[in-house]
Amino acid sequence: MAATRGHRLRDGGFPAPSETRRTGVVIVGGGISGLAAAWKLARAGVDDFLVLDMEDEFGGNSRAGQSPLVAYPWGAHYLPLPAREAVHVRELLAELGVLQGDPAAERPVYDERYLCATPQERVYRNGLWQEGLLPHLGIDVGEREQQRRFHERMEELKAARGRDGRRPFAIPMELSSRDPEWRALDRISFSRWLTDNGFTAPRLHWLANYATRDDYGTAHDQTSAWAGLHYFACRGGEAANAASDTVLTAPDGNAWLARGLATAASGRIVTDALAWRIVEGKAAVAVDVLQGQKTVRYEARQLIWAAPAFVLPRVWAAMPGELRSAALAGDYAPWLTANLHLSDFPEERHGAPPAWDNVLYDSPGLGYVVATHQLIRRRLDGTVFTYYRALSDVAPAEGRRLLLDTPREAWAEGILAELERVHPDIRRLTTRLDVFRNGHAMRRPVPGSLWYGQRETLAGFRHPRIALAHADLSGFSLFEEAQYRGVVAADLTLRNRRA
Repeated sequence: MAATRGHRLRDGGFPAPSETRRTGVVIVGGGISGLAAAWKLARAGVDDFLVLDMEDEFGGNSRAGQSPLVAYPWGAHYLPLPAREAVHVRELLAELGVLQGDPAAERPVYDERYLCATPQERVYRNGLWQEGLLPHLGIDVGEREQQRRFHERMEELKAARGRDGRRPFAIPMELSSRDPEWRALDRISFSRWLTDNGFTAPRLHWLANYATRDDYGTAHDQTSAWAGLHYFACRGGEAANAASDTVLTAPDGNAWLARGLATAASGRIVTDALAWRIVEGKAAVAVDVLQGQKTVRYEARQLIWAAPAFVLPRVWAAMPGELRSAALAGDYAPWLTANLHLSDFPEERHGAPPAWDNVLYDSPGLGYVVATHQLIRRRLDGTVFTYYRALSDVAPAEGRRLLLDTPREAWAEGILAELERVHPDIRRLTTRLDVFRNGHAMRRPVPGSLWYGQRETLAGFRHPRIALAHADLSGFSLFEEAQYRGVVAADLTLRNRRA
């Protein structure tokens, strides 16, 4: 349904506006960036805004589903412990009561219901589940030494500071060091950086490839080394009541965070609303929006574009040429997510016990998370496994074609066959299997795209009536980046309203 709506922008043929509505600020896009912009505006006392979203529900990549048993994610499903740089994330968590006490504390206390229950993760390789993400059983002394050196190097990068006093890999990424030596890492791939630094062990390269597929939907030989290192070195958050590598999660993934942001926009979110034209006027910006079978024109003093950047040139005819080129410069990773509803927990192979995140070595998919893991104190009859696959083994356009052309039944059969390797009885236990296709899940941080491409043109765009807000402005899709870009856009909007 969403693909059909989105492709209407390509096909055109929209009805003329038959109604006009007016508001102070129109926010196009109800994902994390758009919701964060609304959250920031509301905190500043602004209530004359509307959030428009093409989908049937808000949340973007943080949406979730609900079964009679449990909620479950359709996309993003965890949040690392935020470092003090992630000011807005900490403010939100404090507002929601998840971070307890001073949001600026070095090691805050977190609500234990949101700290991922142990065991957090395991990996399946050669017929055996192993604790953690990096396979460590059955490897020789040389590879074990490389693993030790890699972990040591990542800790050094976490502690490093540039000549400007900033961390090389901060989150939000805009706060990272401006030193040329660190930015130069964007010129090469992550796989090349590993090899150049003597990290040749197969399991290390597998881990790097898993990490970039998981966060960026992109293989490590196509990912910027800066982005690859950012995955491992940006996570400097700590907690008084949890290990530093613990993540925050819930049965519905990150949907609880989206709902927390959306509280500030209660009654001002319009779904099933496809923005198809932007027209600048002398005193306002008009946004034409398809709602059902008719077009409604929204006139506002300010517009925040919080939808993906590549869509903007299709709806804003007067878009400046340099900005248009920047918006179209990036490509997007195609993703497949499936939720398997099980009548009982499946049979286990040998090794480490069931975890929240269950990763498959040398497999088309990344693995699955267990929606009921946080409900470990309850005895439930059944569970939901959320399976993830980044189509990083083909070109993005080919991946999108596969998503459109491959029947749901074929995807379901492939997923069941893949998971049967580790759970022989999973077919018998699966009562329902839903498949979610995302052709443009996230912008791909390929070499040269972060500090030497046109991303900075998007991030630096300034206009008296239009502000941009999306994780695309960071070059990759993370909750922290999306929220940051929404807050920045809201700040710009507030400044322009006062001008």
